[in-house]
Amino acid sequence: MASGILSRSLSLLKSSTFLLSTKPQFFSSKKTFYSQAAPTYFSYKLVASLTCRMASSRVATFSTQSVSSNEPVVSVDWLHANLKEPDIKVLDASWYMPNEQRNPLQEYQVAHIPGALFFDVDGISDRTTNLPHMLPSEDAFAAAVSALGIENKDGVVVYDGKGIFSAARVWWMFRVFGHDRVWVLDGGLPRWRASGYDVESSASGDAILKASAASEAIEKVYQRQAVAPITFQTKFQPHLVWTFDQVWKNIEETTYQHIDARSKARFDGVAPEPRKGIRSGHVPGSKCIPFSQMLDGSQTLLSNEELKKKFDQEGISLDKPIVTSCGTGVTACILALGLHRLGKTDVPVYDGSWTEWGGHPDVPVSTSEA
Repeated sequence: MASGILSRSLSLLKSSTFLLSTKPQFFSSKKTFYSQAAPTYFSYKLVASLTCRMASSRVATFSTQSVSSNEPVVSVDWLHANLKEPDIKVLDASWYMPNEQRNPLQEYQVAHIPGALFFDVDGISDRTTNLPHMLPSEDAFAAAVSALGIENKDGVVVYDGKGIFSAARVWWMFRVFGHDRVWVLDGGLPRWRASGYDVESSASGDAILKASAASEAIEKVYQRQAVAPITFQTKFQPHLVWTFDQVWKNIEETTYQHIDARSKARFDGVAPEPRKGIRSGHVPGSKCIPFSQMLDGSQTLLSNEELKKKFDQEGISLDKPIVTSCGTGVTACILALGLHRLGKTDVPVYDGSWTEWGGHPDVPVSTSEA
């Protein structure tokens, strides 16, 4: 079954002459956009060796290898300077909560960073579970990413329409499958537009076909059909993913400090969960640091000093193991992003998160007193 987003939108997009224009339109984002409350998009830049023209008129070869994988974000200025480099692939990984009633694929069509491809967070997922956008199998991820034209040699920059939100999930996914040359655009599309950089409206037919091909590749893998060609080889990193059983075991052993990225009200159990049938509360022994505390007012990642202060305030020791969770495994990755900046590059994410845990009627659930 095709992904929810693509199945609702792709046929409409394909039938539109405007949307399939092979000559994308560009709109200049002026500096005044910084205060504009328009739909936002996320982009990034890798701080790597910049392409420069030498006196001999030769152009220096670009390489993402000069970008540290210990720094999880890149600036919009860097991306703008290196956007046309052949080994840089830009992904729009926008995703929104169901109650927001926003369609990320349609918004991608309206405005995106030039050359960016659409990464369907709901579509590139495990088709064997009812849990939303769970991590797909290695073969499924390799097939989908290959369909997008991404190879192991590429540096991948991911952005979304909020600043830093769902892009962190895709950053984590690439790392789970062994690709460390991946970064999140700091501040996302809002920062890109606020900096005065152009956005592209209407994707090329090739971009739409690649999004469709990625969804079809996932389907084929789960239907045990052959998919070719495969240009991206995975190397699964199990230490970056936690399961239901590992969380249960940790309640008794308390080996890992468990941090929940949801809002304090949801964590305390005083606010209802946005998905039906899910109990309110939190995993016993876990602590709450809402993902928004990792970001400043412009939705860029806080500095090392500010990030450390946030964890210190909640009694989290950076010298001990940490696991993160949230509602459906999206914003937990923002906590992992912040911890990565602090040097903790081995933080696992509980993929099923509260939707899985809170959906079980026979597991312990804690609530906090008002």
